[in-house]
Amino acid sequence: MRRPLSRHRGATAVLTTATALTLALTAAPASAATGIGDPYFPDDGNPGYDVTHYDVRIAYDPARTDHLDGDTTVTARATQALDSFTLDLKGFTVASVTVDGTPATSFSRSGAHKLAVVPAHRVAGGATFAVRVKYAGTPDAEGWHTLKDGGADVAGEPHSATSWYPSNDHPSDKATFALTATVPKGWTAVGNGLPGPTTTEGGRTTFRWHEDTPMVTYASTVAIDKFTVHRTKLPDGTPLITAYSPGTTIDPKSEAQQGEVLAFLASKFGPYPFSSAGGIVIGASVDDVGPGALETQSRPTYSGAVNDVAASHEVAHQWFGDSVSITDWRNGCLNECFAQYATQLWFEHQGSDLDKGYYAGSIDDLKDDPSFWSMKLYDPGPGKELDPDLYEKGALMLHALRRTVGDDAFFDTLRRWTHDHAYGNASFPQFEALAAKVSGKDLQGFFDAWAHGTTIPPKQYLYPGGLGALNRS
Repeated sequence: MRRPLSRHRGATAVLTTATALTLALTAAPASAATGIGDPYFPDDGNPGYDVTHYDVRIAYDPARTDHLDGDTTVTARATQALDSFTLDLKGFTVASVTVDGTPATSFSRSGAHKLAVVPAHRVAGGATFAVRVKYAGTPDAEGWHTLKDGGADVAGEPHSATSWYPSNDHPSDKATFALTATVPKGWTAVGNGLPGPTTTEGGRTTFRWHEDTPMVTYASTVAIDKFTVHRTKLPDGTPLITAYSPGTTIDPKSEAQQGEVLAFLASKFGPYPFSSAGGIVIGASVDDVGPGALETQSRPTYSGAVNDVAASHEVAHQWFGDSVSITDWRNGCLNECFAQYATQLWFEHQGSDLDKGYYAGSIDDLKDDPSFWSMKLYDPGPGKELDPDLYEKGALMLHALRRTVGDDAFFDTLRRWTHDHAYGNASFPQFEALAAKVSGKDLQGFFDAWAHGTTIPPKQYLYPGGLGALNRS
């Protein structure tokens, strides 16, 4: 979904929000499947297991846009004995389910997206088990977007995965990912991570992709179109793979800027966390509904074109959201506030004065808007986890924090954060604690005002450090 990145004067960026798909393994009885415990999305995810790997195999024909064939194997480790469990899958007709190669005793659908499974044999606590689901039908439009030329792409947050494969659809359960996508000859399928062998047989081509670092489900993707694919390498040898749908803008300068943005952000956040980079630039969808841009892991998705402003936001998510992921949806600011501020850092890198331009202009525009300041950055409330005001207030908070603790402590905190929680999950209270530890300052009042407060922060927190000169009253 495309949203304005900022309401302050001179805003030039684009915000992204998305939709994800859900798969869950639970220890609850099939008739009483519950979620993993997210306070905002209580039906998402399931206790009783940890997914370690997804092997998603799909077949799609653009001549039949209302149909997808799927064959997905979910490998997981049981954290307790399981007589039954559930997966999250929206729509489709499920043809068969096996557990460790043996047909399940039963499987059934319940609620909006639960597939309840009773295995032939109890899964022992601590055991690794594999659930294979074969399914077919119409992909759900929440995450699966049909393009006007018959192609398709997947993007969405907080839900998109359940639109095309069964998963444990909650960001607290990350897993490696393999994609095998078969399409008619002449079409191309692009996914996360690195490409594997491509084979053609009987007029159909099979593309293979693998992401070998853990990934949240909403950051998984496939895009199918008659792509033009550019393959280069960054100076450190990291593959840069960018795919363009027909009719989208191919600009060599903008394409090269992806690498420039990545190198700049790495200088601020620490080493780039993944083995490949690039982007997927898609054309218009049938219903004109799409994410605008989304941080699909290692290869962000963009609508129509890629430019340095959009890339600065989505590439920042590779650290904040993809490598370091949230524990639950109360913590959305850890993704969006940081990515939003990354765009301002990119502007600063190009010569902007963030104090006098971005920060002062924003405060002047927003100081008399109580609805803006009422947005809490941590635990804003269900339905507000990706609210536009969260993005902007959070970016302003980060600039104020930077001026409070100084550049050295601020950027050291960001690098410590991305290092200490790499490929895992973390919460906003943990970030607060780290910022205080690294800076050696008591930041309780600052975070109470900015992250937990519902009114404009007091002047000592609104105009800290070098921002004090901006206080005109």
